[in-house]
Amino acid sequence: MAVTSFIPQVWEAKLLTKYNKGAIAELITTRPTKIAGNTITFNKATDVTIKDYAGSVAWDTVNTTSVDILMNQKKYFSIQVDDVDAVQAAGELMQPHVNGAAVSLQETTDSYVLGLFTGAHADNVIGNDTTPIALTKANVYDSIVDLGTKLNKKKVPKADRFCVIDSDVLGLLSKDDRFTRSPVVLENGVVEGQKINGMQIVVSEELSQAAGKKKIMALHKEAIGFGKQIDQVEAMRLENAFADGVRGLTVYGSSVLRPEALAVLTATVA
Repeated sequence: MAVTSFIPQVWEAKLLTKYNKGAIAELITTRPTKIAGNTITFNKATDVTIKDYAGSVAWDTVNTTSVDILMNQKKYFSIQVDDVDAVQAAGELMQPHVNGAAVSLQETTDSYVLGLFTGAHADNVIGNDTTPIALTKANVYDSIVDLGTKLNKKKVPKADRFCVIDSDVLGLLSKDDRFTRSPVVLENGVVEGQKINGMQIVVSEELSQAAGKKKIMALHKEAIGFGKQIDQVEAMRLENAFADGVRGLTVYGSSVLRPEALAVLTATVA
């Protein structure tokens, strides 16, 4: 047993490949334009004014507003293996270890990002924890349509819209003839071929739930900014076991950039 030829880039690449395949946070958010240390930067362009033409043209100066978000969320994984060099050399032996870390990281970041439903514009909120919407197979489809209508009224772009639901809500939708009765859910949560009011349906069990209240989140990709990076992956000989250890640190951060492009429905499902 030894740690003589550990290659962190190999572990990082496999970790990120598995993570990216399943991460909803990566799918539904905007990536930063710059990462400097633990700060991620997003640029928001100003609106362009449309004017009446009367023989001359006045030029607008289009500026961008920078939004800096601190990647203040820090999570680590630590795995004990018999022999790092042997596992790494075998290749296929790495995958079970990497998969477990990637799935846990994905669930953690998804939960954090989906918890930002609290930043939705006040006009885009349907129901609340006190007066939730009681969803049934008769009204669930139309309730999601209403979320899309909220985005429409805020003139949110039609492309790159998502609606995140959980499995209970998907089950109700599957009983509505306007939705497929045998939905295929891809690894990243996307319900293949299913859109409601222009929003791609995505399934996640990381949506906030408290006291039986569920959240359904509708948003445009520009509503939330999210960035992450693997800060360090390293191997070492363990002092308290006849084994090696591999550990990694991940930092990430996220924030609502456009509240008007985010809508939320609070509901119960019988």
